[in-house]
Amino acid sequence: MSSAYSVRQRVLSGMRPTGKLHIGNLVGALLNWVQIQKEYDSYFFIADWHAITTDYADTRSIQKNTLEVMLDYLAAGLDPKQAVLFLQSHVPEHAELHLLLSQVVPLGWLERVPTYKEQRDNLRDKDLSTYGFLGYPVLQAADILMYKADFVPVGEDQLAHLELTREICRRFNGFYGPIFPEPRPKLTESPRLPGTDGRKMSKSFGNAIFISDSEAEVRQKVSMMITDPARKRRSDPGNPDVCPVFAFHKIFSPDSTIEMVDRECRRAGIGCVEDKKLMADNLIQALAPIQERRRAYEKKPGEVWEMLEEGSGKARRTAQETMEEVRSAMHLPESCPPSPQPPAEPVQSSGRTDSAE
Repeated sequence: MSSAYSVRQRVLSGMRPTGKLHIGNLVGALLNWVQIQKEYDSYFFIADWHAITTDYADTRSIQKNTLEVMLDYLAAGLDPKQAVLFLQSHVPEHAELHLLLSQVVPLGWLERVPTYKEQRDNLRDKDLSTYGFLGYPVLQAADILMYKADFVPVGEDQLAHLELTREICRRFNGFYGPIFPEPRPKLTESPRLPGTDGRKMSKSFGNAIFISDSEAEVRQKVSMMITDPARKRRSDPGNPDVCPVFAFHKIFSPDSTIEMVDRECRRAGIGCVEDKKLMADNLIQALAPIQERRRAYEKKPGEVWEMLEEGSGKARRTAQETMEEVRSAMHLPESCPPSPQPPAEPVQSSGRTDSAE
């Protein structure tokens, strides 16, 4: 059913299966999705084809990582009864729409995407001079337009990516008619959690704390976190505003703790070691119910795959309806007409009429 006839407006988003998800993914996206699924017709997918754009040279981990991401989805609170959870590659219509959209997208639009040069510079150990990497925004547009999403949850730093999808939508509709609604951004609160080294939290930087990390792993990683670089000694006053540890406090600690740390750090009333231990306690407590759900699902991977397959089936039914409209608008045949049959050979008469004996 298209979004025009849905009782609720539709939202779509997804993540690449490049490994277990970290707590930056949790607070920046997953917890928002858990609330969104209660209010919108929600489609959340695992973008395994997108993972190939950067990891095409070795795809052996994609299946394992897909399961890990699905486990993190479920652990965070995404519910297959409330949202459609599906696997991108199990809805082949995405590839078809990607191909059709690619026919109308000017090359210059793709070359000016901010992350194109940025990722090529950051991932120098990989050859990203490929057609697939340049064209991944077109596949991204196909993912969104396929479900006629009314909204895409994004942070302000991602608005440029969604605007390219909107441009592709307008150009396609200009040629073939108003098939797709223009998806609008659903700006969400997405706190930016720094990694343990102060940079953006990322698996590729090796500075991530994962949703599934054990208590011992969390404490070890937190103990290694950098703090205010200007605070050299325990007796030096610190500045919480530039301290990565305090950024975690603001999300995972109660207000009373946040106020105390803010005050005591500025007057050297609390040291960095004590501060880290306090933050780790609150982080572990916040992760406990999520990790408990994850462990329960880990015991039944077969059921998890079944959930993903069932969701992919639902997504595919919606995608097939969309592609029927697209093919009709582009005057593409729905199915091949039957081949003409050669005329039947005339039956030669023997010239004799036999009667029953």
